[in-house]
Amino acid sequence: MATPGTDTGIVYRADCPSRPILDQIADKWSMMIMAVLDRPRRFNDIKRRLEGVTQRVLTQTLRRLERNGMIERRVLPTSPVGVEYSLTSLGESLREPFGHLYDWTTAHADEIQKCQQGYDERS
Repeated sequence: MATPGTDTGIVYRADCPSRPILDQIADKWSMMIMAVLDRPRRFNDIKRRLEGVTQRVLTQTLRRLERNGMIERRVLPTSPVGVEYSLTSLGESLREPFGHLYDWTTAHADEIQKCQQGYDERS
């Protein structure tokens, strides 16, 4: 990590490959989907666990996570045909860092809400 006040020469270029990846895996629905995939789950089971997510957004997010190699979609040999989703090993490798971020968020939620309230009162 750079020392505050020093110019490290780091530039976050527009074409940096990390940008779209961070955008796709670090949004709230992706993180929540990956959190509820503690075991393989079907679409409606995921939807029930994520209050407020629409079917369209859930479908788009699952596809994006699958495309990025974070989750696996498996067609079940049932009638009617069912589909279940599970984390890949790459997705599992995010469980610990996401857990740290979640823990930090819950530990600082009250402080952040107070800051937001103070800002809104001043604005």
